[in-house]
Amino acid sequence: MKLNIAVLPGDGVGPEVTREAVRVLRAVSDFCGYDFKFEESPIGGGAALEFGLPFPGHTRERCLASSAVLLGAVGGPQFDSLSNEQRPEAGLLALRNACGCFANLRPAIAFESIAECSPLRPERIRGANILLVRELLGGLYFGEPRAIDVEGKQAFNTMRYTEHEIERVARVAFRLAERRSKKVVSVDKANVLETSRYWRQIVTRVATEFPEVTLEHALVDSFAMNVITYPTRYDVVLTENLFGDILSDETAVIAGSLGMLPSASIGGKIDLYEPIHGSAPDIAGKGIANPIGAIGSAGMLLRHTAKLYAEADSVQIAIEAVLKSGLRTADLLPASERSKACSTETMGKRIAEATVEALNSRMAYFAV
Repeated sequence: MKLNIAVLPGDGVGPEVTREAVRVLRAVSDFCGYDFKFEESPIGGGAALEFGLPFPGHTRERCLASSAVLLGAVGGPQFDSLSNEQRPEAGLLALRNACGCFANLRPAIAFESIAECSPLRPERIRGANILLVRELLGGLYFGEPRAIDVEGKQAFNTMRYTEHEIERVARVAFRLAERRSKKVVSVDKANVLETSRYWRQIVTRVATEFPEVTLEHALVDSFAMNVITYPTRYDVVLTENLFGDILSDETAVIAGSLGMLPSASIGGKIDLYEPIHGSAPDIAGKGIANPIGAIGSAGMLLRHTAKLYAEADSVQIAIEAVLKSGLRTADLLPASERSKACSTETMGKRIAEATVEALNSRMAYFAV
């Protein structure tokens, strides 16, 4: 197995968490005898300051020549004065567009061993395992026209969706649901927005292609309440770009921390993997960021791009085992106990070791 992985550390804590994700992938590669190569390229605010663009041409070429892209994070208040074209977020959208990955998968799992980290009662979240499927290349983030007028008196964005854009992401959600609990909830704002009424119409039609999967529609405002009140009701959640961005951050309360959540963006020329958290500039360089979202994203890379399912399972098993052992980064501890927190590096090293242990146990089991 050969993989050429473009690593884009980015801004803030991005380099710190990405380093640990690469550590875990190297551990898998070394143990299994695979050929994983990692090449770093700049993106985000740092790239804009050095090269004039947040997604420079040479980074784009590197990404498009790779097997997959592993991204850290972009952004920070120090880049707020940059022009619209130079803003780190513009680089992120350009990266997604270049890769063509239209379906963003964002799992939120309630780990029993860190149930106390959630602000929700343990009995509410116990057993919750949600996979949010977010459309990634349409809606307000990419719709045209968009502008702040020259007089600065108004600004506007356009929410626009085509039949093809909705169909393709809906099919991803339904196919994933077929392998899970055969339930999809499609979230929209059909009581107000024409785009949402159209979204609901197309998703309903696509559902007929998957007769074993049950489809439910939900309005985004009521769903936002219900997903944290009764999270175990939901399995696969399908939604458009803006709603998916907001709702997936909200589901961090189920996992206990935003630092726990990974993501995979698939369906295009090149798959993109990144933790859903931002660059966290307030803790950048301190070595205390939680790398589990980035490591989980590396596990999703093994699953969705490399099709190495046993190896991907081993990363997940390792994360659970390390959390069960009691190791915690600062975000998983109350303020009064954060002196007991481990570093980003310590968490990454321990998960890498536990991944090898899980792979070794699997080999021993099948050798019997």
